[in-house]
Amino acid sequence: MRYILLVVAVAASTAIYAQPNPILVSPEWLQEHKQDKNLVILQTNFLRLDFETEHIPGAHFLWPDWLGAHSPEGNFNAPDLASARKTLQALGIHQNTQVVLAYTRTDLTVTARMFLTLEHLGLYGKVSLLNGGLEEWKRAGLPVEMGASPVVVKGNFEPRYQQLLVDKNYVQKALAGADKLVVDARLKRFYDGDVTGNPRDGHITGALNLPYPDLIDSTTKFKPVVQLTNYFNAVNKDKQKEMIGYCFIGQTASVVYLAGRILGYPMKIYDGSLQEWSRLPELPMEKTRQ
Repeated sequence: MRYILLVVAVAASTAIYAQPNPILVSPEWLQEHKQDKNLVILQTNFLRLDFETEHIPGAHFLWPDWLGAHSPEGNFNAPDLASARKTLQALGIHQNTQVVLAYTRTDLTVTARMFLTLEHLGLYGKVSLLNGGLEEWKRAGLPVEMGASPVVVKGNFEPRYQQLLVDKNYVQKALAGADKLVVDARLKRFYDGDVTGNPRDGHITGALNLPYPDLIDSTTKFKPVVQLTNYFNAVNKDKQKEMIGYCFIGQTASVVYLAGRILGYPMKIYDGSLQEWSRLPELPMEKTRQ
């Protein structure tokens, strides 16, 4: 009996150790774990100058365009696998790396897109977000540093698409079935039909509205789980039903993606979003008000 109990205890401790990091982490959690062997901190900044002015100690600079480059086909495309491999290996990402993303000021939406992209490239379940980003880190009284990223030992990560970014054909099939749900992450006024500058206004016919700003507070932190649950339950109480988010270009909908991941929903994003859909007259759109 003593042997059996010992085996059970070891198995339980191994299972706990093997669990992936939480999707949202606090500054205190990151401070405790930032020296972990397999942990890599990536701080998103639009300019290297901003990163070198102020960043979390040990963090590496992540320029969003490395993983979400724009092209003539649209904004925020997923990188090709060769480019992704070069970028991620240069950042020291290995097959067993746990990534923590940090954002600066109000740059949550683009960092949420980086979260989605990393999961799409094969790091599903291995990415966390510092809730509140660099500002929350500083509010906790933790230090920052200046200068360039630390020297990186090249990683060995081999990206593989996980089909978390879907196309218009996938959305059309989802709308025709009953096992998936399409949600518009934009403000309600744009969902209803306010002018946006796109060829057509309103929303994808059949989509429900789940505005991403409702999910975050005034400090750009995600709201508590009980509040997130209420917002999601308003459109989908079934956690077995896949949710496909979209917005203007696939950026702000990534906040809905991340919130859904926190709650345990199967999530995907329509990458073309209304930038593409509104330009194809054969694809249905409607307005809540004229």
